[in-house]
Amino acid sequence: MSSKALESTTFRLGNGKDVRIPIGQFINNEFVDSVSGARMDVYNPATGKVIGQVSEGDGADVDVAVKAARAAYEKDNRAWGFMKHYERGVLLNKLADLIEANREELAAIEATDTGKLYTQALNRDIMGVIKTIRYYAGYADKIMGHTYNAIPGVNAYTKLEPMGVCGQVIPWNFPASMWAWKIAPALATGNAVVIKSAENTPLSALKMCEYVREAGFPPGVFNLITGRGPTAGQAIADHMDIDKVAFTGSGPVGRKILEASAKSNLKRVTLELGGKSPNIIFDDVKSVKEAAEWALYGIEMNVGQVCVAGTRILVQDTIAEEFTAEFTKLMSAVKVGDPFDPSTTQGPLVSAPHWDRVNGWVKIACEDGATLALGGKDLREELGGGYYISPTIFTGVKKENRVLANEVFGPVVSIQTFSTEEEAIEEANRTSYGLASAVFSNNYERIQRMNDAIRAGTVWNNIYNFTSFAIPFGGYKESGIGRESGEAVLYNYLETKAVISNMGNIRSPMAPA
Repeated sequence: MSSKALESTTFRLGNGKDVRIPIGQFINNEFVDSVSGARMDVYNPATGKVIGQVSEGDGADVDVAVKAARAAYEKDNRAWGFMKHYERGVLLNKLADLIEANREELAAIEATDTGKLYTQALNRDIMGVIKTIRYYAGYADKIMGHTYNAIPGVNAYTKLEPMGVCGQVIPWNFPASMWAWKIAPALATGNAVVIKSAENTPLSALKMCEYVREAGFPPGVFNLITGRGPTAGQAIADHMDIDKVAFTGSGPVGRKILEASAKSNLKRVTLELGGKSPNIIFDDVKSVKEAAEWALYGIEMNVGQVCVAGTRILVQDTIAEEFTAEFTKLMSAVKVGDPFDPSTTQGPLVSAPHWDRVNGWVKIACEDGATLALGGKDLREELGGGYYISPTIFTGVKKENRVLANEVFGPVVSIQTFSTEEEAIEEANRTSYGLASAVFSNNYERIQRMNDAIRAGTVWNNIYNFTSFAIPFGGYKESGIGRESGEAVLYNYLETKAVISNMGNIRSPMAPA
C-alpha cells in the first residue's frame, strides 16, 4: 500500500462556509492514499454539483486495514481486546466530547453531503451520535458472564469475550448515525473495527476519524475505508481474517454478504435491511388530525429515505375520507428546497441514480392502476438542479400493485382502506418485510391485539419514526438478522466461553472402580 499521507481538502458546504475534511483511508490512525490512488467524486444533492473528491479504496486497502486491526487487537495482553474495560469507556467518552464540541460543523457537513435538513442533522442525527457513544461507553466495564453451581463438584462460569476484528458497512441515508450505531458497541466490547462508509456520503465519517485520533484511541483499533460496495464492501464480506460483519442496507446486498460468509470463514453476520412498513389508523383514534401529522412525519422524515418509513398507510374505511383530506392538506404544505433554509421541510434525494429509482417507482405505480392523488413532479430544474421530487400520494392502490411490495425509499406513500382488524393484520403482514409498523387507536385492548399480531421488529403505538440508541432495532423476515441498539446489540460482538472446573471430587469415567 502507498504510505503517502493525504492532506485534508477544503469543501464548500451548503451554508456557504468552507471546512477542511480528510480525504484518505484512515488506517493505523493515519489518513493515507489508497493502493490504487483512485478518487471518488462527492456531490451536493441540493445542487447536483461535485464539491470535491475523496480517496477510493478497494480490496487491497481493506486487507491493509484488517492487518492493522488484527495487530491492535492481539499484539499483547495490553492490546485493545485485553485492556482494562473502563479504559475503553474513557476513550469513547472523549470521542463523544469532541463530536459534541464540533456538532454544528459536523451537522453542516452531514446536511451538505446527504441533502437532509440541517435542523434534522443537528438536533436528531448528530445529537444522536453523541448520546449513542456515551451510552455504550457506560457499558464498556459492565460486560459480565454468569456462574453455574447447580452441579455438585463442578464450578462453571461463562466469559463474554470480543470477537476480534469486525467489518462494518454503513448506508448513505444516516452516515453519521450509522457510524456511531456500528462502532460504539463494537469498540465498547473490545473489538477492533474496519468500517466502510457509503460511497455517496463519506464526509461525516471521515471528519469523525479526526476525533478518533484526537481522543487517543490506539492505532489500528479503528479503521475507515472509503470505497464502493462491489469492491471494498465485498472485500470485507469475503475477508478470511474478519470475524464478524455488520451491514445496514438493501436486501440483495445482505444476501451477498451471507453468501460470502458461507464461502469464506463463516464469519458472524448481522443484517439490518429494508422495510415496507404499514401505518395502521383505526376510526377510534384520539385525533384524526394528530394521526395525519404523525403519518406525515412517517413518510417525510429524511425525504422518505428511511428503512422504517411509513409508506403503506392503512386507514379504516369509516374515517378514510376525513383522514385522506387532512393528510393531503399536510403533504401539500410541504416546502421542498434548500436543506439550510429554516422554512424548508423536504430537501433533495441523495443522488441522481436514486432520483431515477424513486421516479421510476412513481411511474410503475401509475402503470399498475393507482391514482396519483398528489405530487409525482420532477422539481430538479425548478429548484436549481438538485435531486428534488415532490411529495407523492397514491390512492386506490390494488393489492397487486408492485409499489406495495417494494421499497421506494423516497417521499412516496400509498393510502389503502380496511374494514376490520383482521383485514388490517392480513394486509400489514402481506409483504416479505417486517422491519417496522404503527398502530393508531385509542383502544388499549385493540392496540395490544395488534402488537401481538403484527410481524415486525418495531410496533409504534400512536407515534411514528421514534428510534433510540437504548431500544433494540431490527427486523423480522427479510428485513434482517440480529438487532442494533440497546443492550441487545452487544451480544452481536461477543463470544461466550464456558469455563468448567472439577473441584476435586469428580472422577474420570475411565478411572478404575
